[in-house]
Amino acid sequence: MINLASRDILHGWGKFVFTGIGLGLLIGVTLTMAGVYRGMVDDARALLENAGADLWVVQQDTLGPYAEPSNVHDDVSKELLGLPDIQEAGNVTYLTMQIRHDGKDIRVMLVGYEAGKPGEPGYLVAGRPIYQSHYEALADIKTGLSLGDKISVRRHEYAIVGLTRRMVSSSGDPMIFIPLKDAQEVQFLKDNDALVNERARTAANPAFNRPGIPGLLEAIQASQTSSRFVNAILVRTAPGTDEAVAGQIARWKHLEAYTKPQMDEILVVRLIATSAKQIFMFLVILAIVSAAIVAFIIYTMTMNKVREIAVLKLIGAMNKTISGMILQQALGLGLIGFMVGKFSATLWAPLFPKYVLLLPGDAVSGFILVMLMCAVASIFAIRAALNIDPATAIGG
Repeated sequence: MINLASRDILHGWGKFVFTGIGLGLLIGVTLTMAGVYRGMVDDARALLENAGADLWVVQQDTLGPYAEPSNVHDDVSKELLGLPDIQEAGNVTYLTMQIRHDGKDIRVMLVGYEAGKPGEPGYLVAGRPIYQSHYEALADIKTGLSLGDKISVRRHEYAIVGLTRRMVSSSGDPMIFIPLKDAQEVQFLKDNDALVNERARTAANPAFNRPGIPGLLEAIQASQTSSRFVNAILVRTAPGTDEAVAGQIARWKHLEAYTKPQMDEILVVRLIATSAKQIFMFLVILAIVSAAIVAFIIYTMTMNKVREIAVLKLIGAMNKTISGMILQQALGLGLIGFMVGKFSATLWAPLFPKYVLLLPGDAVSGFILVMLMCAVASIFAIRAALNIDPATAIGG
């Protein structure tokens, strides 16, 4: 059977191949958009896995520190250890902020944790854990920091003593880990000017500065310079008891406690739902544009071969033979486009600032969809070819 795609490649290879490359770049963008969504989901789940917890205990009536502000007193973790089936509990703070290093701004999630408790990084790819109680930090390699680097966070300078990998927030920002006390100071305490102003206001308040009660003003001002809050308490429970323990905490401690599946639902379904809808709309639009381009190209190529198709009809070629040739041409164009798209998506994905996860399953689904799209797009060209009068070959 005559193959129109082969004929196009032999006699007009430039037009056919460059059309396939153009279509491929469009398919590459589509695959990359799907990879961006997969990367967002993977970042969210990496955050949960890195926490190493079975339960997230947070402020009552909040969704936890990843979704909205949550403040819990740090001594609550000791109370939780008194409940049955709780094996470990660790205080953590999370703060997304921007730090400056070597003249560049780096957006990071600053994590305060307690050594040896949930929330501590599970492994290091270089360096050592934090040994000192202050001013040492662990950084993810995505920050671009190296061992021995110094970074300034608020009032103090921290030395990078260890490096982690794939420790990111739900939005893909790399993490920097510092001791909990330092993190509480960074997150909850005010700067020097604000403290001076606050002390002046407190001293001017007659309720706090009573002449007959010595030491009252100093005690109140001292309480304003220390913080006992954390954003969440990460809890490890006995196997299979997480839901029961979460119910006990909510009932008796007046806090919220989320299991890992519940926190996964908050991160994946609620937080990135809007982004997922936007990406889905882009995918639909790109698919429609790709189908329109393929339909136009196949139709144009078919109309450029009116005489050849008329000759085939004149010598007795059946309609299914002509339809098969046009379908082959459309599928050939789709095959070239998919190969170019997959290659280009793989090539430029690491250059994106956010994590782009290209899954083999998505590639297989994408290939099937491209082939279906090309088959559907060829319908217009097939209908036009079947309506060609065989006399065109003679009357030309």
